[in-house]
Amino acid sequence: MVRSSRTTPIVAVILGGPSAEHDVSLSSGRECATALRDEGYDVVELEAGRDLAVRLAELKPDIVFNALHGRWGEDGCVQGLLEWMQIPYTHSGVLSSALAMDKEATKSAYRAAGLPVVDSILAARDEVCRRHVMAPPYVVKPNNEGSSVGVYIVHEAANSPPQLSDDMPDVVMVERYAPGRELTTTVVGDRALTVTDIITDGWYDYSAKYEVGGSCHVVPADIPQGIFDLCMDYALRAHHALGCRGISRTDFRWDEARGADGLILLETNTQPGMTPTSLCPEQARETGLSFGALCRWIVEDASCQR
Repeated sequence: MVRSSRTTPIVAVILGGPSAEHDVSLSSGRECATALRDEGYDVVELEAGRDLAVRLAELKPDIVFNALHGRWGEDGCVQGLLEWMQIPYTHSGVLSSALAMDKEATKSAYRAAGLPVVDSILAARDEVCRRHVMAPPYVVKPNNEGSSVGVYIVHEAANSPPQLSDDMPDVVMVERYAPGRELTTTVVGDRALTVTDIITDGWYDYSAKYEVGGSCHVVPADIPQGIFDLCMDYALRAHHALGCRGISRTDFRWDEARGADGLILLETNTQPGMTPTSLCPEQARETGLSFGALCRWIVEDASCQR
């Protein structure tokens, strides 16, 4: 709970930032800022640049609402700055943010908690471009980005390895392809909300996530109750295993042909999107929590030492 000597707390919504998800963060931040103003907060929007610390020191906000996505905003970096400045902030803390942003480290935490994942390795980008480092089908993606940025699918019939773009990192994750449906569950505090079935024409990539009409969301998911319950249980266990705070969203793939054995965790997002097409606000509405009430809850949950 945030306490302030001001009658109306000043909430600084930090958005934008230097990651590949800059534009998504702008959309998330603006939506949240509008909602918080409607909830009665004194809101200032700050685009995150190299002068962020200086601007925060000048503004002296009571709370920082972290609407950044991707590296620097979601990986523990800005969280460390806010801890140093002793400004209460939203979402997960330094360690859990760094852990969840590193996909291989996340999988280690999942395995330790008994949660199911697919096999993966870390490999040099140049090596991945030269040969199949894993038998197809497999997926290549950055180990520390989100929002389906830089994802390559190598199909079973592929004769040659993928030619990765120059902006891919030097070391990438190569992961066995998991067939099936895309499912996701949001956790708010200590409560899993519901399950969404994400339907697309192909891979749930960046455009499918953020363009209007890019995907169809069935919420609550029309799936067997046993699989629904497992998603809810796994999402909450993942949230705890990674030490998340505030809200998180865990993504799954489910191979119907294999039943419960076909459900695997892909990743946990500690800064879920808050855009008009985002899954977390949609799930909150489904369970009776308006967008404004969700944003208010996130602000009220803000603290240091997260």
